Amino acid sequence: MRAEVVTHPGLMRPENEDAFLVDLELGLLAVADGMGGHRAGEVASALALKALGEKVKEHCQGDPLMHLVSAVRFANRVVYRSALGREDYRGMGTTLTAAWFIGKEVLLAHVGDSRAYLFRDGQLRMLTSDHSYVGELVRSGGLTQEEARYHPQRNILTRALGTGDEVEVDGKAVSLEEGDLLLLCTDGLPEVVRDEEIALTLKRGGTLKQTLDELLSLALERGGPDNITVVLAAHD
Repeated sequence: MRAEVVTHPGLMRPENEDAFLVDLELGLLAVADGMGGHRAGEVASALALKALGEKVKEHCQGDPLMHLVSAVRFANRVVYRSALGREDYRGMGTTLTAAWFIGKEVLLAHVGDSRAYLFRDGQLRMLTSDHSYVGELVRSGGLTQEEARYHPQRNILTRALGTGDEVEVDGKAVSLEEGDLLLLCTDGLPEVVRDEEIALTLKRGGTLKQTLDELLSLALERGGPDNITVVLAAHD
């Protein structure tokens, strides 16, 4: 597995509250998009990924997918209890989307509206579901994907890390084939770059870094209204 990452505050935000984790030795990748006032979002996303990495490194007994999901739940408690300890951290939280490469599978654990995509044979498939108000509307047929992009309440999350002592975590295992690409991103990318455009950029090939730079440039050309973080990994 090879991986590269790009992160940028965007053109409208003074701080970058996104965080990322790329541990090639462990095969663990993750992105997190923090929320909260006075830089608390930056604290939440960094805390969550630090806790995630430490927990995944612990000896795994039993099902690796359950181990990853448990690590995300542990990260949730770390963020939540840290928020209780300081007034300026009160109410902070974060999304978290993690991918753990084990053999010919990638294990996913997900909370929030950051995303994981699989690119195979020229086709891009979203592997996660947005835990957001508009995401729920899209799944119920109340909104189209295009309408959701411009909905005034598109940034309202229905699930996030750190907002309670427990959190529901989506987990799944995906079989990999040689040549597959896995893309993790915070919502600053899909907010302004459509899935079809992401797919076209991946189809053009080039190095992982060149592809990421192209995606970032496209998001910034569209105004870069939010923080942007993208991790791209190749399964060889």
